[in-house]
Amino acid sequence: MNSTSLNPKDKATAYRIYLILGALFISSLVVCNLIFQKFFQWDFFGIYTFTISVGLIPYPLTFLITDIVSEIYGKKKANLMVTAGIFASVFSLLIIYGAASVDAYIDPGTDPNIQVDNDTFNLVFGKSLISVFASMTAYLFAQYIDIRIFHFWKQMTKGKHLWIRNNFSTFLSQLIDSVTIISLLCLNGVFSWDNFIPFVMSGFLFKVIVATIDTPFLYLTVFGLRKRFQLKPGEELNLEY
Repeated sequence: MNSTSLNPKDKATAYRIYLILGALFISSLVVCNLIFQKFFQWDFFGIYTFTISVGLIPYPLTFLITDIVSEIYGKKKANLMVTAGIFASVFSLLIIYGAASVDAYIDPGTDPNIQVDNDTFNLVFGKSLISVFASMTAYLFAQYIDIRIFHFWKQMTKGKHLWIRNNFSTFLSQLIDSVTIISLLCLNGVFSWDNFIPFVMSGFLFKVIVATIDTPFLYLTVFGLRKRFQLKPGEELNLEY
């Protein structure tokens, strides 16, 4: 794909936007791994009842952001963001286990409702290692495949029909993500194999619905960035010095 160079002022603005998108991406990814143990049910207009982890709520945002970055900044910058997410996940895991390694002190003079003992802390964060490992494995497969498919369709459509590459890349990558992460969690005893198909179906269908809903937001964001940096359809920003 063609790329366009920017003057120093616009390049600085483009970098700031990229950093903001990266911050949203990484925070969404890390939070997904920390809150995955809570589940809820969602009745979708009486058609289907989803049983899904609250960790899936921010997760589709990561695919929306990588699609925006892929479209505006290119494949290299999207892959860089994905790699940064891996390091952030590992680093957050090290912090959690560092916190778990010290004994909790319960001050009798402090409100007990704002203090957490070892058992409570370990109950909430004790399975984070398995969660992060499963999530990162699925995440690696899904995100890199998403970016590759996105750019394949971008070349095939010559930069046109953004909705095709957004949805086609996301649908396949989300299926791979759902199957991979639920399989790993079942293998490690976090979930029962009886829940494999329901959890995969609920997770995948939920992600598909969200990916379809976020398409207008993708168009709006890409349109705004193209207009701001005067990009033609299919053209990407060149942030290299």
